[in-house]
Amino acid sequence: MRAGARAVKWLPAAMGIDPASVRCDRFYQALARHDVPLITHAGLERAVDADVQEYGNPLRLRRPLEHGVRVVVAHCASMGQDRDLDRGPEGPATDSFELFARMMDEPRWQGRLFGDISAMTQLNRAGPALARVIERDDWHARLLNGSDYPLPGVMPLYSVDYLVEQGFVARAAASVLKDIRSHNPLLFDFVVKRALRWKGKRFADSVFQTRAFFEAKAVRK
Repeated sequence: MRAGARAVKWLPAAMGIDPASVRCDRFYQALARHDVPLITHAGLERAVDADVQEYGNPLRLRRPLEHGVRVVVAHCASMGQDRDLDRGPEGPATDSFELFARMMDEPRWQGRLFGDISAMTQLNRAGPALARVIERDDWHARLLNGSDYPLPGVMPLYSVDYLVEQGFVARAAASVLKDIRSHNPLLFDFVVKRALRWKGKRFADSVFQTRAFFEAKAVRK
């Protein structure tokens, strides 16, 4: 961290890390002390092998939040289901995104809990969760754009036509977006997110202005 780290990224379900474990407390204390954010996958993990899917439960991230860590939930936990631990250890299976949304609406996590919108335009994620994060403009100051590169270059994972069919992208923009993707997948990821619309709303400019979030505390102040 003293060498200039801007963030730490976790895949709890794949790495065998329980974010709610007391064993993580000293690490959380260090993150909070150095103001280094934790970017952590939540919800169903499919990009890599995952042995302990329950470690991806968004509700398990309350522990780092309680230690003062700025937590960025990758993909806004927009895929899969987890147990609703607020209703006990055997709580009902609930959409992971709904658990993330519950936490976003808890006032105590203002300024600490954030969502990353990378991969949310993928075929397997571009649905109700994507609509919600666009519509919830009160969340936009706490959303961060990420690319999930190189996945935007994996052709079967993204479909401009599907985004058009679902009403997220204007049909007139489809051909241009496809040309951009063939030219530069990373640029495509940025442009398609800027083109998204839902119920007359779009992502605020601030979602794409992420530099200040990752700057050191002294610089951000």
